[in-house]
Amino acid sequence: MPNAPSSAPPVAAPPAPPIGKDAPYLEVGTPAYRRVTAILFVAGFSTFATLYCVQPLLPDFVRAYGISPPGASLSLSVTTAALAFALLVAGAISDRSGRKGIMVASLALSGGLGLASALAPSWTLFLVLRTLAGLALGGLPAVAMAYVAEEVNPKSAGLTMGLYIGGTAMGGMGGRVLTVLITDVSNWRVAVGLVGAMGIAAAIIVALALPPSRHFRPRDGGQQGVGLLGGLIAAWRLHLSDGGLVALFATGFLAMGAFVAVFNYVGFRLQAPPFNLAPATVAALFLVYVFGIISSPLFGGLSSRFGPGRVLVASSLLMALGLGVMGFPRLDTLAMGLGLFTFAFFGVHSVASGWIGLRARQHRGQASSLYLFAYYMGSTLAGTAGGFFWHEGAWTGVTLFVGGLLVALILNALGLAARRVK
Repeated sequence: MPNAPSSAPPVAAPPAPPIGKDAPYLEVGTPAYRRVTAILFVAGFSTFATLYCVQPLLPDFVRAYGISPPGASLSLSVTTAALAFALLVAGAISDRSGRKGIMVASLALSGGLGLASALAPSWTLFLVLRTLAGLALGGLPAVAMAYVAEEVNPKSAGLTMGLYIGGTAMGGMGGRVLTVLITDVSNWRVAVGLVGAMGIAAAIIVALALPPSRHFRPRDGGQQGVGLLGGLIAAWRLHLSDGGLVALFATGFLAMGAFVAVFNYVGFRLQAPPFNLAPATVAALFLVYVFGIISSPLFGGLSSRFGPGRVLVASSLLMALGLGVMGFPRLDTLAMGLGLFTFAFFGVHSVASGWIGLRARQHRGQASSLYLFAYYMGSTLAGTAGGFFWHEGAWTGVTLFVGGLLVALILNALGLAARRVK
């Protein structure tokens, strides 16, 4: 009698990874952690390349369109202003609908608008498209910060945020350098279009490779039935009643305002006597962003070890020292000062960004949005205001303006350190 065919027992499907409070955090050194940080690095690179690719082109806009330096700076200021306001809503939407989808949409839309702006036939239309790109970009920075705060072990949040900000630093450098180099051999339209194409590629990478959130829990403004606007107002009231968070928002405003004012107008200085540098040579100075790539994780790690207050004070003082060194009329000294200034700025931003995620116990997406709103409003207002100081007093005027911002930044950092804000 033939043996009955044997049937192998069914293979059980691997259990789905836990979601919610029981899900493990991403731990430094694991493959999953390295994968996530690499993807966020790519996302940050693309976002900030798109945002800042026009900055080294300001002197070209002045020459091509017969506009003033403050007028040329609108190509960046309208984008950062739109980004700042979009961040206020993006954080709230992501608190309800999730993180990953918002980030993918942000990268794809901003990339498409970058391609469109490269084809814009008029300066007015170019500014309109740059404004829309700013609105689209608002879906990434605050949401990425919230993703890190939720998915990574809190003990490593400072280091992880530093790695993400390192990607933003590389993107800021890459966007600036690439546009000048490509413009030098072709034209600015080709350069801006290529940056837009990079944004679309980054969207595809994030969509395919970034793991979904495991610790995310949808929120409804803190109360059932509360609409989006009501939830926003409730969360803003909660965060703005926290003096420590308000001081951190001020940190972003002051540091970013100082940073953008310097980089907006250092190109004008270097193309004028006594330096008289060609635009492609000026672009080489944007390589100082490499110092930001180094300092972001460095200061983030130091913040976890020594406390964010002390590290914030030290990095703020270093920014002021770098500004002072830039005052000497020598190219090597100016480059050293700009490098130190950049190194310290990304330290300030890394510490403050990581501190936001630890300080805000609820509505983290909106807390990050408020910080970045202040951060980019600093870019918008100080970046444009610096042009008037340049017009009236050249580099001395810009130095006095930025010096005032840095004095306020240092005093604010000392206040945070003294209050031992946690």
